[in-house]
Amino acid sequence: MVKNMMMKAKICQIFFIICEIIFIFSLSFLLYLARPVATSEVIFLPKGSVAEIITYLKSKNFNVTALDKHILAYIGHPQSGWIDVGEGKLAKFDFLHKLTTAKAAMSEITLIPGETTAIFLKDLAVKLNLNERILNEIYSSLAPIGDGFLVPETYKIPIGINENQLIEYLLRESKASHENLSKKLLGAYDEQKWQEVLITASVIQKEAADESEMPLVSSVIQNRLKKGMKLQMDGTLNYGLFSHETVTPKRIREDKSKFNTYLHEGLPPSPICTVSTTAIKAAINPENSEYLYFVRDKKTMKHKFSKTYAEHNEHIKSQK
Repeated sequence: MVKNMMMKAKICQIFFIICEIIFIFSLSFLLYLARPVATSEVIFLPKGSVAEIITYLKSKNFNVTALDKHILAYIGHPQSGWIDVGEGKLAKFDFLHKLTTAKAAMSEITLIPGETTAIFLKDLAVKLNLNERILNEIYSSLAPIGDGFLVPETYKIPIGINENQLIEYLLRESKASHENLSKKLLGAYDEQKWQEVLITASVIQKEAADESEMPLVSSVIQNRLKKGMKLQMDGTLNYGLFSHETVTPKRIREDKSKFNTYLHEGLPPSPICTVSTTAIKAAINPENSEYLYFVRDKKTMKHKFSKTYAEHNEHIKSQK
């Protein structure tokens, strides 16, 4: 009898200890879920497993831990893409829940082939109410080259995105695109060699009247380089904020930059604009020709190509 009573007392004691542990654990867990998480209102989530997403968030300095992947997996699978959490500070549980439910309001922004990064960022600053100076500073600090790296296409940009997030997103998408295209066309991706391709492609992009001319323009570039001739192409002076300016004789005389191919030999030091896939293909596979000159036909708005300077002069005279 006494032993039974002692056994019951011990069982009750163990039960209360277990209840106390459960209570303390539950309270600690609730306090953990109530911890504040500092966040921007709009964040980007990559595609991947819950564990990969938590690792990504941690790399971006979000206050998340290994425990959160289990909580998040229980709540639901996070969405990929841009997420509008709506607030700058949320309780841990609310933050994790938002990752599975929230979507960002999007705005479509198009970058056309031949446009310069400087003009594109200027337009983005106006359309998305961002700081142009900060956009340029972040781009300069993160981009591998000054121009020609952003891939021309229509981007879906979340309203509320900040300057750093926008540049990181554009560069991440563009890098993936460049790597895939280089592997497809060249069999591998070598950053230095690819940048050289982009330089030639950017000159082609600026000079060709349309895509059908690109292989011929590419051949003129290669032929002149092989002969040690200066390129002497107006398009190379439409770099940066000069993207839409008419190149005049005065400008040719006064611009001392390496982009002035009337003054300096060889290609420009870096791409002068964004480039299309067609321009890249033309840079890699120029037309087999002996052309060294071309001039725009005012009637057709296409170019007349010639092998000799005399023939080129005749084409110029026919435009007067």
